[in-house]
Amino acid sequence: MAVKRPTLDQLEDVALSLGIHLSPDQLSTYNTLLQGNFDAYDVVDAMPDYQPAVSYPRTPGYRPTGDENKYGAWYVKTTIKGAAKGKLAGKTVVLKDNVCLAGVPMMNGASTLEGYVPNVDATVVTRLLDAGATVVGKSVCEYFCFSGGSHTSSSGPVHNPHRMGYSAGGSSSGSAALVAAGEVDLAIGGDQGGSIRMPASYCGIYGMKATHGLVPYTGVMPIELTIDHTGPMTGNVTDNALMLEAIAGPDGLDPRQYAGQNAKPYSKLMLEGIKGLKIGIVKEGFGWPQSLTAVDAKVRKAAKVLAKLGAQVTEVSVPMHSVGSAIWLPIAAEGATQQMMKDNGHGFNWKGLYVTSMVDYHAGWKQRADELSETLKLTMVLGEYFIKHYRGHFYAKSQNLGRQLTAAYDTTFADFDLLLMPTLPLTATPLPKPGASIEEIVSRAFEMLPNTCPFDVTGHPAMSVPCGLVDGLPVGMMLVGKRFDEATIYRAAYAFEQASDWKSI
Repeated sequence: MAVKRPTLDQLEDVALSLGIHLSPDQLSTYNTLLQGNFDAYDVVDAMPDYQPAVSYPRTPGYRPTGDENKYGAWYVKTTIKGAAKGKLAGKTVVLKDNVCLAGVPMMNGASTLEGYVPNVDATVVTRLLDAGATVVGKSVCEYFCFSGGSHTSSSGPVHNPHRMGYSAGGSSSGSAALVAAGEVDLAIGGDQGGSIRMPASYCGIYGMKATHGLVPYTGVMPIELTIDHTGPMTGNVTDNALMLEAIAGPDGLDPRQYAGQNAKPYSKLMLEGIKGLKIGIVKEGFGWPQSLTAVDAKVRKAAKVLAKLGAQVTEVSVPMHSVGSAIWLPIAAEGATQQMMKDNGHGFNWKGLYVTSMVDYHAGWKQRADELSETLKLTMVLGEYFIKHYRGHFYAKSQNLGRQLTAAYDTTFADFDLLLMPTLPLTATPLPKPGASIEEIVSRAFEMLPNTCPFDVTGHPAMSVPCGLVDGLPVGMMLVGKRFDEATIYRAAYAFEQASDWKSI
């Protein structure tokens, strides 16, 4: 099918949108000169797209209701059996619904994407199946992943298994809830501002945001290339380590990946113990305006457990951590507005796998923008204002400052093996009720970000480890490591897990 040729009026409109003014004679000349270029597009259009082959039989599945979806956490249930043998054999896994699973509906929490069915499997899907896991469905996530709460998905709120009516955290809300409820063994989450670690903290599970680029993001709906992460969410440290072993390493398709980033035997390395390990309690990670005193106290108590296990635990100051969330904001707001929304999820100027079916389907949001969540619309208005009126200056400056922030943490890592702080400054909050104000919706979505989002900018690995309950709701301790040193995080997390029941701390 030939590419549709523009009319002269359409050509003139395109030129004017670029600030180019053409006379009638120039317009006619341009039209004539462009015809050969349109012919080249016809050649590309006639060729089949070059997409990875899909293995393992599957069915589209179904959307569970009622008691089968008690927490509102399931988007689709299906069964895709992986290899007969492997390190994840016998384990069930659910995928955050921003992950492509060929032949199974994908909504990414958004009404504007509902009805889309991917034609490819994300790399992490293939690797999980190759490792013997059984994919049992897709979990609800927040509207295009833009919320740290669990109340913005078009399918409805996700409830915290520890207390109905309370947030499960976001944006990997369904993944955390299903693991915490014991309905699945493993889950894939995504993290651009904390969206693996935040729901892990609220729900009392283990969530690892590995070093940027360690786990291929290929086939996962992008938000912003420089902060995109995907990774494991589990009920115990061993499963988390095994899962990372299965999914980590280069795939040759993801521009986020760097040289020398192969997976390591994390499940073996984590057994080495933590005697002599140097852990720095980051002073600036405590005492935020929204911090609960009981949460800060619980995390400090957990740090004492690590000290009793033989680690050298001392307080350290990283002043720049206090402005990490400010540095993150222009990257997330302007970058996501441009790449995820205006450029239909993929954008330009990188090599790798483009899921063209997603590009085409996602483009429909532009005719339905009023349906977007309040959190996303607010972020887009912010991002577009600064793109339009400041030329992307603050995005660029934040990327520069991100290198300085990285150096600040790396300087601290010269004296410490790990950094420690609360994952979130608070425990799960009540879900906004129907008809809640925009102010409440937005507050519940972004109030928990300050400790998690800086490490999306710097790319350091960070894991949320459950470390106690406050009024019956989980608290998370975040362990941060040197780049590509996930093994040391797992050492501390495993030692802590084995020392006692986290709920009793």
